[in-house]
Amino acid sequence: MTDQMIAQMTVPTTLRDPRRYFEEVATDRRTVAETPPVCLYLEVTNRCNLLCETCPRTFEVLEPPADMSWDLFTRIVDQVPNVARVVLHGVGEPMLVRDLPRMIRYLKDRGTYVLFNTNGTLMQPRRFQELIDTGLDELRVSLDAADRETYAKVRGKDYFNRIVRDVGKFIAYQKQVGATTPRVSLWLTGMKETVDQLPAFVRLSASMGVSEVHLQRLVFDEQGYGMARAESSLFESTQAEEQAAITAAQAIGLALGVTLDASGATEPGMSLKRQSEDQPWATCRRPWSLMYFTAHGRALPCCIAPFSVRGYSNYTLGDATQQTLREIWNSPAYTDFRTSLLSDVPPAPCQNCGMRWSL
Repeated sequence: MTDQMIAQMTVPTTLRDPRRYFEEVATDRRTVAETPPVCLYLEVTNRCNLLCETCPRTFEVLEPPADMSWDLFTRIVDQVPNVARVVLHGVGEPMLVRDLPRMIRYLKDRGTYVLFNTNGTLMQPRRFQELIDTGLDELRVSLDAADRETYAKVRGKDYFNRIVRDVGKFIAYQKQVGATTPRVSLWLTGMKETVDQLPAFVRLSASMGVSEVHLQRLVFDEQGYGMARAESSLFESTQAEEQAAITAAQAIGLALGVTLDASGATEPGMSLKRQSEDQPWATCRRPWSLMYFTAHGRALPCCIAPFSVRGYSNYTLGDATQQTLREIWNSPAYTDFRTSLLSDVPPAPCQNCGMRWSL
């Protein structure tokens, strides 16, 4: 690759389904990536105002608290001018970042599909029009519960009623002004402790005016922390009553006009089963299609890695403050990672991954 290859190569600015970007590209998986990433995950902040029982940042310091600087943001983005999709979240709450609207507009001005996950605690009415005006494509609200008591247990603080109220107000405001974007969805992390709430969660979504619900698979490391433990996971261990809750939620959604999807843009039941018996990581295309950067510029394999293995130093692939994206993309660290992923002994963050862990 030449020094300017990443900047000069053209990648598609539109995808048939932005949720399936990792399946649309990188069909030829080699140690050296022949094309630049089509997607960037930019952790615009690692700060958060909640203490979620399923998040590693609640239990350990991953990196010093920080927001991604404007200079670092533009330095990364400008090296892939035709990037098709940018996700503006990591382990923090994006709406804490003052420059977030500016970042979204900067990306939308070049035709990029932009989304982020939010905990919804900062959805004040004074921010509604600004959010719409950015051109944001998707707003994913992680609520994780259908009632206040369960929410406080999972999320660590009591913001349930405020989130339900303000997200509902945002949907009503969108209809009032005729705004079709951002597309709003509600997300629930599927755990044995909460899956029975899925039917009520779909009803709640309908009452808020949100027509899209996602069941997110729980991601955890082998040591476990908080509620992110193997015994809480539904993956490969869904019982009859839990499957019944999913089936009931799908029927309720059909009746109320709410689409129930799952992580990986797939059907909820399928998302909880292995996609490959022998090598569940084998179909992953992330190291050929995306780059993930923390608020400090550290390059990680994907958004799942911080949840699946502890200690960033064990799987850091580069540093955007010191290297160009071209240097990182096919560096020894990246090529070694790809080589390992294609083998019978994958990298540690990938060993228990079924690929469809997140969108």
